[in-house]
Amino acid sequence: MKNKERLHALMFAAGIAALCGCSPKGGVNPQTPSVTATNVKLSAEQLQNVHLFKVEVSTFHRTVETTGIVDFDNDQATSVLAPFSGPVSRLLVSLGDRVKQGAALAVVDSPDFAAAIGAYRKAIATAQTSRRLADLDKELIEHNGVAKREADQAETDALNAEADREAALQALVSLQVPAQTIKEIQEGHTNVRVDGVIRAPVAGTVVEKLITPGQLLQPGTTPCFTVADLSRVWVMAQVFGSDLESVKVGDSAEVVTGAGSTVFPGVVDNISALVDPDTRSVVVRVVVKNPGELLKKQMYVRVVLHARQQTNGILVPVSAVLRDDVNLPFVYTEQSDGSFIRQHVTLGYRFEDRYEITEGLNAGDSIVVDGGIFVQFMQSQ
Repeated sequence: MKNKERLHALMFAAGIAALCGCSPKGGVNPQTPSVTATNVKLSAEQLQNVHLFKVEVSTFHRTVETTGIVDFDNDQATSVLAPFSGPVSRLLVSLGDRVKQGAALAVVDSPDFAAAIGAYRKAIATAQTSRRLADLDKELIEHNGVAKREADQAETDALNAEADREAALQALVSLQVPAQTIKEIQEGHTNVRVDGVIRAPVAGTVVEKLITPGQLLQPGTTPCFTVADLSRVWVMAQVFGSDLESVKVGDSAEVVTGAGSTVFPGVVDNISALVDPDTRSVVVRVVVKNPGELLKKQMYVRVVLHARQQTNGILVPVSAVLRDDVNLPFVYTEQSDGSFIRQHVTLGYRFEDRYEITEGLNAGDSIVVDGGIFVQFMQSQ
């Protein structure tokens, strides 16, 4: 029994030792640096490998880097609705085609034209007849051939008929009936036939085709095409809460595609008042000129926003910032006795070759900007 109890005690002690030996980095908390921040003293000869930088408060403009998606500039994009009913018989354009204002986009076999032309012809005839009767009553009233009340009623009927004629004309105009066809109707031609043609309301590029041959259209409700001027687009950039305070309407921006070979300048013109519930970001809209139409809808791009508002803070060269064994950033600061010690810092924005330091340094501190790796090596000895 004694041997068995002794064996259990040895196994218990071995388990405790194993648990202690399995702690990460030899038992060091992973959130703390693995090397004790002891002072490093360098000789005069070793100091030749080290260059120092005096920390001071600087004035700068923050830069926010994020991603975005290209979209049409809705101020320059027009949705083309069906102006009449009927099935689509032919499509006349394809995606990407450039069209002029009034260009034919599709042909529709619509009964609305026959009804509108018939109504206009009837309105013309009624107006002409009513006007002749009114003019005749004016002549008769001068010779007491008709009562003034009857003449007034005839004039009212003529004015109503002329108003109906103008309304029927506007119906044809709204159906985009050509002016030459309307002129032929007014001249009394009876063999007038009009095809239902959907036309481009503005000049631009056909960026959406939403109908197919045979599809039945409803007037004023069925979207058929989208025509957009692609010389300018919107880029919807995602900005998160920590960066949002640095972005204002009117700030300049750069939109970068691919590997960064092409840069498009832009301006922030809108900041959404809502937070995206999925990404927890706020959409910042950037207006960008699009020469050559290289930016396409739904293209992913990198966006760099440059704040106009000045900010005061501490900036240090990127070369001064090192990382410890748990990837925490630090710099080496010079002490009053000439030695160097690690000082962990909190990094803010990066501006080209400089980091903003939000915590860890004060104005007047002297830090190592060149030779930090050498000091780190000497500290590990």
